[in-house]
Amino acid sequence: MVSEVISSLITAKDGIYVDGTTGSGGHSEAILRELSEKGRLICLDRDSDAIRFSMERLKDQEKRTTFAKANFAELGSVLMDLGINRVNGILLDLGMSSYQLDQSGRGFSFNRDERLDMRMDLNDVTTAGDIINSLSAHEIEAILRDYGEERRARAISRLIEIERKRKDIKNTLQLANLIRSITPNSRHFRTKDPATRTFQALRIAVNKELENLKKFLEIAPSLLLSGGRLVILTYHSLEDRPVKEAIAYWERDCVCPPDIPECACGKKSIFRRINKKKVKPGTEEIRDNPRARSALLRAAERI
Repeated sequence: MVSEVISSLITAKDGIYVDGTTGSGGHSEAILRELSEKGRLICLDRDSDAIRFSMERLKDQEKRTTFAKANFAELGSVLMDLGINRVNGILLDLGMSSYQLDQSGRGFSFNRDERLDMRMDLNDVTTAGDIINSLSAHEIEAILRDYGEERRARAISRLIEIERKRKDIKNTLQLANLIRSITPNSRHFRTKDPATRTFQALRIAVNKELENLKKFLEIAPSLLLSGGRLVILTYHSLEDRPVKEAIAYWERDCVCPPDIPECACGKKSIFRRINKKKVKPGTEEIRDNPRARSALLRAAERI
Protein backbone atom coordinates (compact mmCIF):
# COMPACT_ATOMS: atom_id res chain seq x y z
CA MET A 1 0.00 0.00 0.00
CA VAL A 2 2.74 2.42 -0.95
CA SER A 3 0.45 5.11 -2.33
CA GLU A 4 -1.81 4.96 0.74
CA VAL A 5 1.23 5.18 3.03
CA ILE A 6 2.63 8.22 1.24
CA SER A 7 -0.68 10.09 1.08
CA SER A 8 -1.26 9.46 4.79
CA LEU A 9 2.28 10.32 5.89
CA ILE A 10 3.64 13.28 3.94
CA THR A 11 2.36 16.75 4.93
CA ALA A 12 5.51 18.85 4.56
CA LYS A 13 7.85 18.22 1.65
CA ASP A 14 10.68 20.02 3.44
CA GLY A 15 10.13 18.06 6.64
CA ILE A 16 11.96 15.36 8.58
CA TYR A 17 10.51 11.86 8.36
CA VAL A 18 11.33 8.50 9.90
CA ASP A 19 11.03 5.06 8.36
CA GLY A 20 11.27 3.00 11.53
CA THR A 21 11.36 -0.33 9.69
CA THR A 22 13.28 0.44 6.51
CA GLY A 23 13.74 -3.21 5.50
CA SER A 24 14.72 -3.41 1.85
CA GLY A 25 14.07 0.32 1.41
CA GLY A 26 10.89 0.28 -0.66
CA HIS A 27 8.91 2.69 1.50
CA SER A 28 12.02 4.79 2.16
CA GLU A 29 12.56 5.24 -1.55
CA ALA A 30 8.92 6.25 -2.06
CA ILE A 31 9.10 8.79 0.79
CA LEU A 32 12.25 10.39 -0.63
CA ARG A 33 10.57 10.80 -4.02
CA GLU A 34 7.90 12.93 -2.35
CA LEU A 35 10.28 15.11 -0.34
CA SER A 36 12.03 18.21 -1.62
CA GLU A 37 15.80 18.59 -1.65
CA LYS A 38 15.47 20.15 1.81
CA GLY A 39 13.56 17.16 3.15
CA ARG A 40 15.27 14.54 5.27
CA LEU A 41 14.65 10.87 5.96
CA ILE A 42 15.93 8.87 8.94
CA CYS A 43 15.96 5.11 8.31
CA LEU A 44 16.00 2.62 11.19
CA ASP A 45 16.24 -1.14 11.20
CA ARG A 46 17.48 -3.65 13.76
CA ASP A 47 18.72 -5.93 10.97
CA SER A 48 22.27 -5.12 9.79
CA ASP A 49 21.63 -6.79 6.44
CA ALA A 50 18.57 -4.59 5.89
CA ILE A 51 20.61 -1.48 6.65
CA ARG A 52 23.31 -2.49 4.14
CA PHE A 53 20.73 -3.37 1.51
CA SER A 54 18.77 -0.13 1.86
CA MET A 55 21.94 1.99 2.00
CA GLU A 56 22.95 0.55 -1.35
CA ARG A 57 19.46 1.07 -2.77
CA LEU A 58 19.35 4.70 -1.61
CA LYS A 59 23.00 5.61 -2.20
CA ASP A 60 22.01 8.37 -4.65
CA GLN A 61 20.07 10.02 -1.81
CA GLU A 62 22.76 9.85 0.87
CA LYS A 63 22.76 13.62 1.46
CA ARG A 64 19.11 13.50 2.50
CA THR A 65 19.18 10.15 4.30
CA THR A 66 20.51 9.06 7.69
CA PHE A 67 20.72 5.38 8.65
CA ALA A 68 20.74 3.92 12.14
CA LYS A 69 20.90 0.28 13.20
CA ALA A 70 18.29 0.47 15.93
CA ASN A 71 14.90 -0.82 16.98
CA PHE A 72 12.03 1.63 16.44
CA ALA A 73 11.42 1.44 20.19
CA GLU A 74 14.75 3.28 20.51
CA LEU A 75 13.70 6.12 18.20
CA GLY A 76 13.74 8.72 20.97
CA SER A 77 17.42 8.02 21.66
CA VAL A 78 18.27 8.01 17.96
CA LEU A 79 16.68 11.42 17.44
CA MET A 80 18.37 12.79 20.53
CA ASP A 81 21.76 11.66 19.21
CA LEU A 82 21.00 13.45 15.94
CA GLY A 83 20.01 16.65 17.74
CA ILE A 84 16.39 16.37 16.60
CA ASN A 85 13.50 16.97 19.01
CA ARG A 86 10.48 16.17 16.85
CA VAL A 87 9.74 15.05 13.31
CA ASN A 88 7.00 15.54 10.71
CA GLY A 89 6.12 11.90 10.31
CA ILE A 90 6.90 8.35 11.39
CA LEU A 91 6.20 5.16 9.45
CA LEU A 92 6.26 1.64 10.85
CA ASP A 93 5.68 -1.39 8.62
CA LEU A 94 5.46 -4.29 11.05
CA GLY A 95 5.54 -6.97 8.37
CA MET A 96 8.44 -9.13 7.28
CA SER A 97 10.45 -7.94 4.29
CA SER A 98 10.79 -10.14 1.21
CA TYR A 99 14.52 -10.30 1.86
CA GLN A 100 14.03 -11.67 5.39
CA LEU A 101 11.57 -14.31 4.19
CA ASP A 102 13.30 -15.33 0.97
CA GLN A 103 17.01 -14.63 1.28
CA SER A 104 18.13 -14.12 4.87
CA GLY A 105 18.52 -17.82 5.66
CA ARG A 106 17.30 -17.24 9.24
CA GLY A 107 14.33 -19.56 9.23
CA PHE A 108 11.47 -17.05 9.04
CA SER A 109 9.70 -19.10 6.36
CA PHE A 110 8.35 -22.63 6.76
CA ASN A 111 8.71 -23.17 2.99
CA ARG A 112 12.52 -23.48 3.12
CA ASP A 113 14.78 -25.80 5.06
CA GLU A 114 16.78 -23.35 7.15
CA ARG A 115 18.16 -23.19 10.66
CA LEU A 116 15.57 -22.22 13.28
CA ASP A 117 16.97 -18.80 14.06
CA MET A 118 14.38 -16.03 13.45
CA ARG A 119 16.49 -13.25 14.97
CA MET A 120 16.09 -9.92 13.19
CA ASP A 121 19.15 -8.67 15.05
CA LEU A 122 21.92 -11.27 15.06
CA ASN A 123 23.37 -9.65 18.16
CA ASP A 124 20.42 -10.97 20.13
CA VAL A 125 21.11 -14.18 22.02
CA THR A 126 17.95 -16.31 21.91
CA THR A 127 16.95 -18.11 18.72
CA ALA A 128 13.75 -19.93 17.81
CA GLY A 129 15.69 -23.17 18.12
CA ASP A 130 16.60 -22.28 21.69
CA ILE A 131 12.94 -21.80 22.55
CA ILE A 132 11.83 -25.03 20.90
CA ASN A 133 14.56 -27.18 22.42
CA SER A 134 14.99 -25.59 25.86
CA LEU A 135 11.66 -24.35 27.22
CA SER A 136 9.12 -26.62 28.86
CA ALA A 137 6.08 -27.80 26.96
CA HIS A 138 3.96 -25.54 29.16
CA GLU A 139 6.09 -22.48 28.28
CA ILE A 140 5.99 -23.30 24.57
CA GLU A 141 2.22 -23.74 24.77
CA ALA A 142 1.89 -20.28 26.31
CA ILE A 143 4.00 -18.71 23.54
CA LEU A 144 1.97 -20.40 20.80
CA ARG A 145 -1.31 -19.40 22.43
CA ASP A 146 -0.39 -15.83 23.39
CA TYR A 147 1.68 -14.83 20.35
CA GLY A 148 0.20 -17.07 17.66
CA GLU A 149 -3.41 -17.40 18.85
CA GLU A 150 -2.91 -21.07 18.03
CA ARG A 151 -5.91 -23.15 19.09
CA ARG A 152 -3.88 -26.35 18.97
CA ALA A 153 -1.08 -24.95 21.11
CA ARG A 154 -1.21 -27.76 23.68
CA ALA A 155 -1.11 -30.56 21.12
CA ILE A 156 1.74 -28.92 19.21
CA SER A 157 3.81 -28.22 22.33
CA ARG A 158 3.41 -31.79 23.55
CA LEU A 159 4.45 -33.15 20.16
CA ILE A 160 7.51 -30.89 20.21
CA GLU A 161 8.41 -32.21 23.66
CA ILE A 162 8.17 -35.83 22.45
CA GLU A 163 10.13 -35.18 19.26
CA ARG A 164 13.03 -33.33 20.86
CA LYS A 165 13.63 -36.25 23.24
CA ARG A 166 14.48 -38.22 20.14
CA LYS A 167 16.58 -35.48 18.53
CA ASP A 168 16.88 -31.70 18.60
CA ILE A 169 14.54 -29.77 16.34
CA LYS A 170 17.02 -27.63 14.43
CA ASN A 171 15.46 -26.76 11.08
CA THR A 172 12.32 -25.08 9.79
CA LEU A 173 10.97 -27.96 7.71
CA GLN A 174 11.54 -30.35 10.58
CA LEU A 175 9.29 -28.20 12.77
CA ALA A 176 6.76 -27.37 10.06
CA ASN A 177 6.32 -31.01 9.02
CA LEU A 178 5.94 -32.00 12.66
CA ILE A 179 3.02 -29.57 12.99
CA ARG A 180 1.54 -30.67 9.67
CA SER A 181 1.68 -34.31 10.80
CA ILE A 182 -1.04 -33.74 13.40
CA THR A 183 -3.24 -31.63 11.14
CA PRO A 184 -6.14 -33.53 9.50
CA ASN A 185 -5.63 -33.92 5.76
CA SER A 186 -8.75 -31.93 4.96
CA ARG A 187 -7.21 -28.90 6.68
CA HIS A 188 -4.03 -28.93 4.60
CA PHE A 189 -5.96 -27.12 1.87
CA ARG A 190 -6.81 -24.13 4.01
CA THR A 191 -5.58 -20.67 3.01
CA LYS A 192 -3.00 -20.75 5.80
CA ASP A 193 -0.41 -23.46 6.27
CA PRO A 194 -0.88 -25.30 9.60
CA ALA A 195 2.56 -24.06 10.69
CA THR A 196 1.75 -20.36 10.13
CA ARG A 197 0.69 -19.46 13.66
CA THR A 198 3.53 -21.36 15.33
CA PHE A 199 6.14 -19.59 13.20
CA GLN A 200 4.50 -16.23 13.90
CA ALA A 201 4.53 -16.91 17.63
CA LEU A 202 8.18 -17.93 17.69
CA ARG A 203 9.24 -14.88 15.66
CA ILE A 204 7.35 -12.54 17.98
CA ALA A 205 8.86 -14.19 21.07
CA VAL A 206 12.42 -14.17 19.73
CA ASN A 207 12.31 -10.51 18.69
CA LYS A 208 10.11 -9.23 21.54
CA GLU A 209 7.94 -7.57 18.91
CA LEU A 210 4.92 -6.75 21.04
CA GLU A 211 7.06 -5.38 23.87
CA ASN A 212 8.88 -3.11 21.43
CA LEU A 213 5.62 -1.93 19.87
CA LYS A 214 4.29 -1.07 23.32
CA LYS A 215 7.45 0.92 24.12
CA PHE A 216 7.19 2.80 20.84
CA LEU A 217 3.52 3.71 21.34
CA GLU A 218 4.41 5.15 24.73
CA ILE A 219 6.93 7.60 23.25
CA ALA A 220 5.45 8.28 19.80
CA PRO A 221 3.35 11.36 20.75
CA SER A 222 6.41 13.13 22.17
CA LEU A 223 8.35 12.63 18.93
CA LEU A 224 5.90 14.27 16.50
CA LEU A 225 5.46 17.93 15.66
CA SER A 226 1.97 19.42 15.66
CA GLY A 227 0.47 18.33 12.35
CA GLY A 228 2.90 15.42 12.12
CA ARG A 229 1.62 12.03 11.06
CA LEU A 230 2.03 8.52 12.43
CA VAL A 231 1.37 5.68 9.98
CA ILE A 232 1.52 2.03 11.04
CA LEU A 233 1.01 -1.09 8.93
CA THR A 234 0.01 -4.15 10.94
CA TYR A 235 -0.51 -7.75 9.82
CA HIS A 236 -2.35 -9.53 12.61
CA SER A 237 -4.65 -8.69 15.51
CA LEU A 238 -1.92 -8.84 18.17
CA GLU A 239 -0.21 -5.88 16.47
CA ASP A 240 -3.31 -4.06 15.33
CA ARG A 241 -5.13 -4.09 18.67
CA PRO A 242 -2.60 -2.01 20.65
CA VAL A 243 -2.21 0.43 17.76
CA LYS A 244 -5.98 0.89 17.50
CA GLU A 245 -6.33 1.28 21.27
CA ALA A 246 -3.46 3.79 21.49
CA ILE A 247 -4.94 6.00 18.77
CA ALA A 248 -8.37 5.84 20.40
CA TYR A 249 -6.84 6.84 23.76
CA TRP A 250 -4.87 9.72 22.21
CA GLU A 251 -8.06 11.02 20.59
CA ARG A 252 -10.08 11.15 23.81
CA ASP A 253 -10.42 14.31 25.86
CA CYS A 254 -11.33 12.70 29.16
CA VAL A 255 -10.78 9.26 30.67
CA CYS A 256 -12.61 9.77 33.94
CA PRO A 257 -15.17 7.13 35.02
CA PRO A 258 -18.64 7.93 33.60
CA ASP A 259 -20.16 8.40 37.06
CA ILE A 260 -17.95 11.42 37.82
CA PRO A 261 -19.97 14.60 37.04
CA GLU A 262 -16.93 16.73 36.12
CA CYS A 263 -13.62 15.84 34.53
CA ALA A 264 -10.87 15.43 37.11
CA CYS A 265 -8.16 13.93 34.90
CA GLY A 266 -7.55 17.00 32.73
CA LYS A 267 -6.66 14.84 29.73
CA LYS A 268 -6.81 16.54 26.33
CA SER A 269 -6.96 15.04 22.88
CA ILE A 270 -3.53 15.00 21.21
CA PHE A 271 -4.27 13.10 17.97
CA ARG A 272 -6.95 12.81 15.35
CA ARG A 273 -7.42 9.80 13.10
CA ILE A 274 -6.75 10.32 9.39
CA ASN A 275 -9.04 7.46 8.41
CA LYS A 276 -11.99 6.53 10.59
CA LYS A 277 -11.71 2.93 9.40
CA LYS A 278 -8.64 0.79 8.85
CA VAL A 279 -7.35 0.81 5.28
CA LYS A 280 -6.85 -2.52 3.51
CA PRO A 281 -5.01 -3.36 0.28
CA GLY A 282 -7.05 -3.55 -2.89
CA THR A 283 -7.76 -6.67 -4.93
CA GLU A 284 -5.16 -5.78 -7.55
CA GLU A 285 -2.41 -5.29 -4.97
CA ILE A 286 -3.24 -8.59 -3.28
CA ARG A 287 -3.07 -10.32 -6.64
CA ASP A 288 0.36 -8.81 -7.35
CA ASN A 289 1.61 -9.32 -3.78
CA PRO A 290 -0.28 -12.04 -1.87
CA ARG A 291 1.75 -11.30 1.27
CA ALA A 292 -0.05 -7.95 1.52
CA ARG A 293 -3.48 -9.54 1.96
CA SER A 294 -3.49 -9.20 5.75
CA ALA A 295 -2.06 -5.67 5.91
CA LEU A 296 -4.01 -2.95 7.73
CA LEU A 297 -3.08 0.72 7.70
CA ARG A 298 -3.86 3.06 10.58
CA ALA A 299 -2.85 6.71 10.55
CA ALA A 300 -3.22 9.61 12.96
CA GLU A 301 -2.17 13.26 13.06
CA ARG A 302 -0.63 14.98 16.08
CA ILE A 303 -2.70 17.96 17.19
